[in-house]
Amino acid sequence: MIGQTVRNLRKQKRISQTELAKILHVSQQTITAWETGKAEPSSSAVSNLADYFNVTTDYLLGRPEKQTESRQQTISEAIETAMANDGKELDQHDKDVIKSLIEAYLDNKR
Repeated sequence: MIGQTVRNLRKQKRISQTELAKILHVSQQTITAWETGKAEPSSSAVSNLADYFNVTTDYLLGRPEKQTESRQQTISEAIETAMANDGKELDQHDKDVIKSLIEAYLDNKR
């Protein structure tokens, strides 16, 4: 799955396997192996590919992006209904801080 995605992204950028290999500091044979499914990129290589192609690692790995959207929606809904300890509604700054903390926690939990 990831191999075909890498190949498609590389072709969209109109770069050769050799050029991509130089950018990622791997051999051209490594790119070929990824694209043909003979090898899987390491987690750091997946991260580098995602950064270079400006996509998420989930996209590269073929994971549905709806999970992220669903998580974002659930977090946002929970924060919108949250109240401070005194029962008053939280201001937008407090909501943004809480949302960032929750997202960071969940990202680190993976």
